[in-house]
Amino acid sequence: MPLRDLVRKNRSYRRFDESYNIDYKTLEGLVDLARLSASGANRQPLKFLIYNTPDDCARVFPSVVWAAYLKDWDGPAAGERPSAYIIILGDKSVYEVFGVDHGIAAQSIMLGATEAGLGGCMIASIKKELLRNELNIPGHYEILLILALGKPVENVIIDEIKDGDVKYWRDAEKNHHVPKRRLDELIIKL
Repeated sequence: MPLRDLVRKNRSYRRFDESYNIDYKTLEGLVDLARLSASGANRQPLKFLIYNTPDDCARVFPSVVWAAYLKDWDGPAAGERPSAYIIILGDKSVYEVFGVDHGIAAQSIMLGATEAGLGGCMIASIKKELLRNELNIPGHYEILLILALGKPVENVIIDEIKDGDVKYWRDAEKNHHVPKRRLDELIIKL
């Protein structure tokens, strides 16, 4: 699939077919894409936790804060939850500052997931102490992102921003609408 198509198809999906199993080798391959990605000063301070069993996913789920703009939605219902998670950690014993490494790694993972017919959501709104305690994450790891992964069951539509409103929303058919700025608004000349 051409890169442009991968980027267009790579949306923030929040509803999945929870029964769809993503095997560990596939997830390991996605982390390998992150391993091969750029890293500031080539320090490579990131570490990754992979979870793909129903029991392990149930341990991660309560720590995720879902879709802040959807005020009346507490996240995916049972049956529509992610079937895998990759948690990105910063190893402070390697370096104290992680810059944008986790963003680069997460995008590489998500593009790889899209290419594999999967979808996901990068989540930075995390109940970090709850997650740290539940998974016994040692203190020298900073929790940076949770990548929720699965087989998407929702349709995401890109819309043009109207009246400056950037908030995503759902319509009556549960289509997820994401307003985007026009290209001519982004490119400036000084």
